[in-house]
Amino acid sequence: MRILVHEYAGHPFQLQLSRALAARGHDVLHAYCGSTHTPRGELVKRGDDAPGFDVLALDLGEMIPKDGYWKRFKLERAYGALAVDAVEQFRPDVVVSANTPSIPQVQLVKHCRRQNVRHVFWVQDVYGIAAYKLLKRKVPVVGHAVGQYFIQMDKTTARLSDAIVLITEDFTSLYEQWGVDRDRMHVVHNWSDLGAIEVRPRDNAWSQQHGLKEGPRFIYTGTMAMKHNPALLLELAKLCDQRGAGEVIVVSEGIGAEWLERAKAEQGVRSLRTMGFIPFEQMADCLGSADALVAILEPDAGVFSVPSKVLSYLCSGRAILAAMPSENLAARILADHGAGVVSPPDDLAGFRRLAEQLLDAPEKLPAMGAAARQYAEEHFDIAAITDRFEKILGG
Repeated sequence: MRILVHEYAGHPFQLQLSRALAARGHDVLHAYCGSTHTPRGELVKRGDDAPGFDVLALDLGEMIPKDGYWKRFKLERAYGALAVDAVEQFRPDVVVSANTPSIPQVQLVKHCRRQNVRHVFWVQDVYGIAAYKLLKRKVPVVGHAVGQYFIQMDKTTARLSDAIVLITEDFTSLYEQWGVDRDRMHVVHNWSDLGAIEVRPRDNAWSQQHGLKEGPRFIYTGTMAMKHNPALLLELAKLCDQRGAGEVIVVSEGIGAEWLERAKAEQGVRSLRTMGFIPFEQMADCLGSADALVAILEPDAGVFSVPSKVLSYLCSGRAILAAMPSENLAARILADHGAGVVSPPDDLAGFRRLAEQLLDAPEKLPAMGAAARQYAEEHFDIAAITDRFEKILGG
């Protein structure tokens, strides 16, 4: 098959799937948005890649803002035109599209329908519902109507797609309500690249390069918006200050990370360190440097999101301290498999208590880390995952 994998964010695990499909003889073009700032995978063609694999950055020449909604929506529409043009140029048999905002996503599926190209909608998040909640809160009166419009776009994409890949069973009832036949839905849980994120020693090249302290280390990686409640990380650093041991390392960029830097300076917090995104090839050493890894998911996410950082954390073989809704799939994985501890995302005191428990019982951390890695090894088999996708993409 000629397969165009359009993965807006450039995440490592979806890039791994594109490479695996190309290794089986398919011609695969992996397209991503070059105009948004987020942690990414190795988005270049490597020497060991199959001949039929290539990568394409769809770049608007300027960054799509996270706020400034009207400009953002205008640029997203322009981005959709770039994605449509990529389909026109590559002429695939099938397009699979993931992590894409509602505006370009609906443009893409409508073009595929007109050109009789099979379209697979890989649902990582329900953008319309997220936009509705945000706009209703941020833009009174108008926000409600605009949010409903985004939900309608998501419904249209789902109904026009030939198949839908859902990352959790929790999504199925919503799409049934939206009129999607159950036989067009396929549940494939997200994963992370086991080979790229191996278990590394705590003291390694990355920890030495950054001069990490000998005491307990909590590390957070990935995007950090205000919705992720950076106050949790600040509270964790204050706890380390009070105990006179430990540090919190935040590997992130964005308004949440900037807020942390200001709060650190204003409140004199000593145990907090922030740094920008790092190359993906350094990620295994970064995660391995931790005693516990921190994950935060906003309260509104509920079941409609599975943070990819948690899946990478599982590969690293480290205990996980999480703040997220208990009904979320990632929270259930941690609780059910003993890979970490979870508090509600808006419970600052509860999050602090869990952190204190980890600091008071460091002997329990290796068992949590081993459980995390065991889960990853049992569920992140790329050969089996590629088998599933080949069947879905082929129809």
